[in-house]
Amino acid sequence: MNRPRRTPVVGLPSRPMRRRSVLLAAGATAAASVSTAPARATAAPGPLVIGHRGAAGWRPEHTAASYTYAVEAGADWIEPDLVPTADHHLVVRHESEISGTTDVARRPAFAGRRTTKTVDGRAVTGWFTEDFTLAELKTLRAVERLPLVRNRNTVFDGHQRVLTFQEVVDLARRLSRRHGRTVTVFPETKHPTYFRSLGLPLEPVLAALVRRNRLGPHECVIQSFEPSSLLRLAGERLRVPLWQAIGTSGGPYGHPMTYRDMTTPAGLRAIAEYARWIGPDKSSLVPPSTLLADAHAAGLKVGAYTFRAENRYLPAGLRRGTDPDAFGDALAEYAHHFALGVDAVVTDFPDLAVFARDARPKDGGLIGNSPYCC
Repeated sequence: MNRPRRTPVVGLPSRPMRRRSVLLAAGATAAASVSTAPARATAAPGPLVIGHRGAAGWRPEHTAASYTYAVEAGADWIEPDLVPTADHHLVVRHESEISGTTDVARRPAFAGRRTTKTVDGRAVTGWFTEDFTLAELKTLRAVERLPLVRNRNTVFDGHQRVLTFQEVVDLARRLSRRHGRTVTVFPETKHPTYFRSLGLPLEPVLAALVRRNRLGPHECVIQSFEPSSLLRLAGERLRVPLWQAIGTSGGPYGHPMTYRDMTTPAGLRAIAEYARWIGPDKSSLVPPSTLLADAHAAGLKVGAYTFRAENRYLPAGLRRGTDPDAFGDALAEYAHHFALGVDAVVTDFPDLAVFARDARPKDGGLIGNSPYCC
């Protein structure tokens, strides 16, 4: 029996509601409307919505469930972080240390693999993907990385396997066919200098996978915080754009320039020689910063990271109540950055970003005052 088509929500309710309820209702309605409406043949107008590790706000990150939910909620791109296995396969995990994202600590067979390593100058203790073969990693199951913040996601613990990058590409193509639009994969090379020092370079394996899958500029964009990694990929002469991620302090590991240097007009012009995008922290775009205008003047597109809904991740003016893990006014933060003119947002909650994008004022103006003003 055919279900009646639901009418997508186009604005907030006129009657007062608790802010958390509004956000949860908005997210649920946006996801439902995407799954029941006809698939879009072309990208939605306005800034791109990038599902950060999938839909990490609603499912354990970097799982098939997380990526699938992100696309069903309307994400244009999905982001897998890439780390290697001992047998040099690329798998998707936030870090190669996996005690917080898998059940490895509860596997007696792997107790002896726990160790301490120095990664980019910092001591890290745990279990590392580079000490496991792909077959061994496939015996593990994913868990929620932030169980105290996102307790709702722990219901999915133990139900999803660790994915390879190839499996994410295959999933993106299946979802593209299902929804009638291209879903772009947005891989990040994690700690590439460190892995190069171990004899497990990420770039040649990634380049081979891009070629083998014949990924074009609308199917794949590659990002890294390390310019050396992007320059190596530029040398591979792939047909995919590159994205220079920019941190909030310090500089890329092993690189003489600081992130502050990279955001100057001269630094941006240098980035534009090899990359098409920059990805700065969302806070670095707030006026009186001129970074957004300077990047556009250099011919670069700008994707801001990382948007989340919980109070602890929002500007003080958008927090609601005293619970740091309750939802605040995330929609206002999206509206502010859309009005600034960002080209993309990287978000744990793609459904909320799509809702906010669709609810933008017709004139492109800002709804209310800046959340960063006071």
